[in-house]
Amino acid sequence: MKRKRVSYAKYGYIFSIPFVVTFLVCTLYPIIYTGIIGFTNLKGSTMAFSDAKFLPSLGQGLWDNFVETITAPTFHTALSNTVKMWVINFIPQIALALILAAWFTNNQKKIKAQGFFKVVFYLPNIITAATIGILFANLFAYPKGPVNDILIQLGLMDNPYNFSISASASQYNVSFMQFWTWYGNTMIVLIAGILGINPEMYEAAEIDGANGNQQFFYITIPNLKTMLLYTLVTSLIGGMQMFDIPRVFQNGQPQNATLTASLYIYSQAFSGTYQYNKASAASIIMFAIISILSALVFILLKDKDEAKLHKIIKQQEREYKKKIKLARQQLLKEGK
Repeated sequence: MKRKRVSYAKYGYIFSIPFVVTFLVCTLYPIIYTGIIGFTNLKGSTMAFSDAKFLPSLGQGLWDNFVETITAPTFHTALSNTVKMWVINFIPQIALALILAAWFTNNQKKIKAQGFFKVVFYLPNIITAATIGILFANLFAYPKGPVNDILIQLGLMDNPYNFSISASASQYNVSFMQFWTWYGNTMIVLIAGILGINPEMYEAAEIDGANGNQQFFYITIPNLKTMLLYTLVTSLIGGMQMFDIPRVFQNGQPQNATLTASLYIYSQAFSGTYQYNKASAASIIMFAIISILSALVFILLKDKDEAKLHKIIKQQEREYKKKIKLARQQLLKEGK
């Protein structure tokens, strides 16, 4: 009797249904809906989507919303603020995360209570962004606040300083909050990457007399390239979408110094004239910017040697298939 073969492939498709449905409803549909709104005149709190009309039917250009958004000085300010605050928080974030990851994975030093320190460093990432924004707003409160009190007691200032009216101080505060929130998460990702490196490489280097610094720069960093690329791309995407902390901390003030691209989109859609069309256009523009920047990062930081090796392997596979094909043709001719 022949045994009936059981196909398990269908179960994989069944288990993937919840994700596919969630993606279609909660991600793909909003993106398409947003893109369509960007080409219409939809605005105002009482205007329904069914009443909206495409711009060409109103005698306007199809891309007018996008052109107006790109040329708006406020959007330029928001975009430059976003990039600036992301760079200021990412550089120390990745540097500290690398140092801590190397510290925790160093077999020679045998750090005690690693679990406790990892929890402490990761803890800020668990706290909600709104809580962090409120916390720092109270820390830098004027005229009475913990930071002002400490600086006055240390003799660094004679009078309280109003941090909320300083554009540069506000930007640095937001950058520090982003750094403090995410460095623990980055550290955990890099620790996972280091633990995935073959330990025999470190053993061989130690036998050859390599010290800790040499092992870090010549073994750890090169083998962490993929993880570093992942961290950079995810941080870039998150940084370009920075919203919660600037919104709760100072709501883009003072003088739009902490206004980010996401906060600009929010203000266009849900305040004033409720310009959903302009907000949708700005969203699509940011989507395009993030996609282009992510692609550039992948192209610039990809492993060229690995890509070259992959190309050579593919070429060898093609040549091997050609030889097999020619050999089969030769056998068929000889069989005739």
